[in-house]
Amino acid sequence: PVPKWALITIAVAVVVLLLLFLICIIRCCCRKKKPKKKERVSLQTVGNSTMANLVPWSPVPILLHLVTLCIAPFKLKVGVKQAAELKAMDSGGTSDPYVIVYLTSDMKKRYETKVYRKTLNPVFNEYFTFQVPQAEVPDSTLVMQIFDFNRFAKHDIIGEVRLPLATVNLQHVIEQWSDLVAARKEEQLGEICFSLRYVPSTSKLTVLILEAKKLKRMDSHGLSDPFVKVHLILNRKKWKKKKTSVKKNTLSPYFNEAFVFEVPFNQIQNVDVVISVWDHDKVTKNEPIGKLFLGCRATGKQLRHWSDMLSNPRRPLAQWHSLQPPDVVDKALGLKSHLKLPLPHR
Repeated sequence: PVPKWALITIAVAVVVLLLLFLICIIRCCCRKKKPKKKERVSLQTVGNSTMANLVPWSPVPILLHLVTLCIAPFKLKVGVKQAAELKAMDSGGTSDPYVIVYLTSDMKKRYETKVYRKTLNPVFNEYFTFQVPQAEVPDSTLVMQIFDFNRFAKHDIIGEVRLPLATVNLQHVIEQWSDLVAARKEEQLGEICFSLRYVPSTSKLTVLILEAKKLKRMDSHGLSDPFVKVHLILNRKKWKKKKTSVKKNTLSPYFNEAFVFEVPFNQIQNVDVVISVWDHDKVTKNEPIGKLFLGCRATGKQLRHWSDMLSNPRRPLAQWHSLQPPDVVDKALGLKSHLKLPLPHR
């Protein structure tokens, strides 16, 4: 027969094992229920804290960039630091971003950052150096474009940031967040060569339209019928205009046509000369190909050309200029109502 104390010991051991088994079951059940609550809370807190520490929330993607300009060697140092809240380009809700950096004055020289996989908040911390001649700084724009990398397809552009160097203080370092905008196409409108000559004693301003090249194709057959208009703007109002003959079926027309305007010396500082290239069409309205303007309100090459003309009276000075989008030039001119102003009597 089994002793009584042995039966009691066995019974107690069984009860303890049952209790331990029940405790394990209860703990497992509780663990399955709690993670959902924890996960929901942690996702919200992490997301909010990340955005609060990174940058104030914005409905558009933003890019942080650092620009250092060194005047002595004419070097431009550009640092791409990080981006935040980029647009998801992949089906999984992420992107594979990288950045291309270049200057509009030398579009052949481009730098690329590394590709960062499956992220909408990449941290790049990469720096690039450009050689920028002093003469090209006012006309150059820093462009930073973010792309989504695709291994077997064309890379999709997410957005871009453009920083005109003429608006930058060359003596200081710039570090700021900039809004990404939709990338615009780099459209080459063409170039035009003309000379300016001003004779103060006779008040004669001579504009000689020489030639153009690489003009934008405007016709269905891949050519254009270009002609040039020369407008004089006085005190932001259209004043005088003349135009060249039409050159048929060409993207590199040769004009060699001169126009003489009478501009008193006391008005020369208030005059803008607008050069515009147009495509002639017999059936529909003529379309502008590109424009540019010169005068004391101009910038870059246009301002230098105008200043050289005033500094060298009686001497014709010829130079090539790149055409700009017509709306950009019109906005810069800020024209008032179209009134023809009479010149004051000499």
